[in-house]
Amino acid sequence: MNNRTRVKICGITREQDALHAAARGADSIGLVFHQPSSRVVDLEQAIAIRRILPPFVTVTALFLDETEDWIAQVVDSLRPDCLQFHGREPVEICEAWKIPYIKAIPMGGAQNPAEYASQYASAQGFLLDSNVAGRLGGSGDTFDWSRIPAAPGFPLLLAGGVNASNVAEAIARVRPWGVDVSTGVESAKGIKDAGLMDQFFREVRRGDGYHEIDDDV
Repeated sequence: MNNRTRVKICGITREQDALHAAARGADSIGLVFHQPSSRVVDLEQAIAIRRILPPFVTVTALFLDETEDWIAQVVDSLRPDCLQFHGREPVEICEAWKIPYIKAIPMGGAQNPAEYASQYASAQGFLLDSNVAGRLGGSGDTFDWSRIPAAPGFPLLLAGGVNASNVAEAIARVRPWGVDVSTGVESAKGIKDAGLMDQFFREVRRGDGYHEIDDDV
């Protein structure tokens, strides 16, 4: 039973935000490499952020239908711990880099999560987001959690509008392996707010407390 919900803070653009997230208990830092995104980082920024992270905090590189040349540049320069694919990438592209990967499932469409996941059997886990296919998340919108399978059969990462006001409820209801937040801890796009991150981590721990109560019954 997963009694500790993992946390990824996504869309990090500043070293101080990465350090604060790590100090509060982030398991992974998400760096966006999709040029149209307002949270995109260049390789110099990304390497600087990676360099200052403490041990056991991973770096996840996020892509959305990028060219293979660009993915190769990021992989070779940054050496991310995990790749996250948010677009219509075929499984062959996701697997090509010999790095663990996460595939986002766009819950803004009519996707059946289990059916979608079956196309990417080699994925380390699946991120459920409120976006539609071919578009990046980060809107701050939620989706109908009742559409999530009760026993998905794969590690589930919940994104899409999670914030300090709803993450404890989300954890209690969905019991995801992890939660992924970007907009919910920002003062502006790409600028994380230390106070909002503190509140978010407190609420994650509160949600995990519900797990412990349930598991003891």
